[in-house]
Amino acid sequence: MRPVFRPYERRESRKCKVDMSPAVGTLAVMSFEDWQRSVANDAAPPAGLSAALQALWHDGRNDWEGAHQCAQDDHSREGSWVHAYLHRKEGDLGNAGYWYSRAGRKMPAQSATLASEWAEISRELLGAK
Repeated sequence: MRPVFRPYERRESRKCKVDMSPAVGTLAVMSFEDWQRSVANDAAPPAGLSAALQALWHDGRNDWEGAHQCAQDDHSREGSWVHAYLHRKEGDLGNAGYWYSRAGRKMPAQSATLASEWAEISRELLGAK
């Protein structure tokens, strides 16, 4: 039997903590520079981040498994985009292609670096320029 989704319940995996109540997920816009500092220096992701952003945060700290757990927790297009990026990074291009499709995005050109894609996704999801 499949679990029932309750839109405002708290759900979490080992690495990813997402509060689905309406007041959460309204993190003030964080600059990309502040985001990079958090990835470099903080022990945990900032509070209020979506699962997709938490996945990028973990990936930025070279924790692919933690990043993948968080990406799997986020069933949105944004979560699918991060999930696609992670499989591209892993070298599993077939799986990445599936997730890019779910995200409504094209797979980046082979010349696109993983670092540039990480920055692009981060900026878009943060709402930062």
